[in-house]
Parts: sequence; structure tokens; C-alpha cells
Amino acid sequence: MIAVLMGGYSAEREISLLSGEAVYKSLCESKIDCFPFDLNDKNLDELWKLKFHKAFIVLHGRGGEDGFIQTELMKKNISFTGSDAKSSSLCMDKALTKDLWKKHNLPLSDSIVVNKGETPPSISFPQPWAVKPTLEGSSIGISKVSKKTELDSALNEAFQYGNQALVEQWIEGEEYTVSILNNQALPSIKITSDHDIYDYHSKYFSNKTEYLCPSDLTDEQELKLQNIALKAFNLTGASGWGRVDFILDKDKNPFLLEINTVPGMTSHSLVPMAAKASNLSFNELVLRILHG
Repeated sequence: MIAVLMGGYSAEREISLLSGEAVYKSLCESKIDCFPFDLNDKNLDELWKLKFHKAFIVLHGRGGEDGFIQTELMKKNISFTGSDAKSSSLCMDKALTKDLWKKHNLPLSDSIVVNKGETPPSISFPQPWAVKPTLEGSSIGISKVSKKTELDSALNEAFQYGNQALVEQWIEGEEYTVSILNNQALPSIKITSDHDIYDYHSKYFSNKTEYLCPSDLTDEQELKLQNIALKAFNLTGASGWGRVDFILDKDKNPFLLEINTVPGMTSHSLVPMAAKASNLSFNELVLRILHG
């Protein structure tokens, strides 16, 4: 019996419910014995009363991608999809992930970490800047800062979601993403949004956001991006499936943004789109994640 864990209590709860329902429906269509479970911060004990041998984790953000649920499942000797607790926790922290990538000379924009309640350190790299929480996904709490007087407001927005913020040099360019499935990089996707930032609304609700898959990269550029994505993913210890996000500047030079260890599985989501470009149906994708 498979427990499809969805919902959660992060800022991404709404999307997790949509992703979870899609996965649950798919497993049912594949005749897999399963049940949906809407996890919150008070009903974990209820989950343990149910009989299941594996969890399909579709919890986005904190509680799902930060290692918490993975740790709890490991304590019960219950297997689960995706990355383990240690790598999930690492990938959830954008600042720690960037530190690791920097040690291995992967392509990154300049950045600093600002702690809540402390005076921001001097920033040596040029504006504009991207300011974001270190522990949120789906572009939640992100701001573009074009002049220094906007920094405090942007930090306050980021601090609504935690005690640390990441200030990065803004790379003017286009967003691309590479999905990883069982140690294979799927075709890249180019994302074009009508917003300055590919934000929460653009990701999940806007019909004006455009996706190009396969993308507009040459074979050489595609292979380079896929290789960087795989290396970045594997360095963190992540496993099973995930998504690696990039900004490519006007010369198609890639800059790593972040890893998602439990990406969206909704009608607007990118992993299913990349799988389709690899001739994998949604149901086949779900089964590969389950058995990965």
C-alpha cells in the first residue's frame, strides 16, 4: 500500500494538494493500491496508524522538502520516493547549496546571506539584486531590487518566510529548467513569463506563461546544461527525481539557481512536461518515480 503524502503546512500547500491529487489519480489508474493523506502539523500520529509500506512524497516546501518527513519515515523504516533527509535538508537551503556548488566551481551569480535583525553586510556586486528567502520554493517572497533604497523592503518581504535571506546579483536573461529522473537529465524547458519574475502566480496559475520543450538550445548547449544539472543534483546527494533551475544570460551562459527535490506535478508543472518530451506519459512518470 502506498501513502500519497500531500498538502502539508508550508506556503506551497495549495500546489501540493493539486500535485498530490494528480499523483493519487495516476496511481489509481495504474491499479496501484494507494490512499491520499493530507498531512498537517497536527496529524502525523494519524498517519502511523494506517498500514502502508511506502510513501509517495508530494509535499512541497517545508515539512516535505526540508528533510522533516523523510526523517520521520526513516525512523519507522518506511521507504519513500525521492531524496533522503540529509540531501533534502541541504537542497532546501539555497545558501548552503550555493556554497557547495561554489566549492566545485559550478556557474553561480555572486550572492551574500543576510540574517534577520542584523545589519546587511556591504554588497560588492552590481545592482539589480534578487532578494529571496533561503528556505522557500516556488519563488515565494522573492523581490527584484534595482536601487539600494529598496533593499530593506525586499528583506522584510523575505523575512516573512524565515530568518535568513539570500541577496544575489540579478542575471538578466531567461529561465530554463532541467528535470532529473533516476539519474537521467530530461530535455530542458525554456520558460517565458509576462512577469519580471517567474513567480508563484506565473508558475501555477497564469495562462500567459509560455514553455518551450524541447527548448531553443543547440545540441551542444543542451548537453552542457544537462551535464551541469546532473552534476549539481548529484553533488547534493539528491536522488530519484527533482528539478534544477537556471538563468541563462544573453550569451546563453548558465547560472544555477536552485534544486527542487519534490517538484510540482500539476497541469502547469515542468517535470511532467519534460517527461512528455521524452515520450513518457504522466502515468509512466509517476511509476518511474515510485519505483526509482
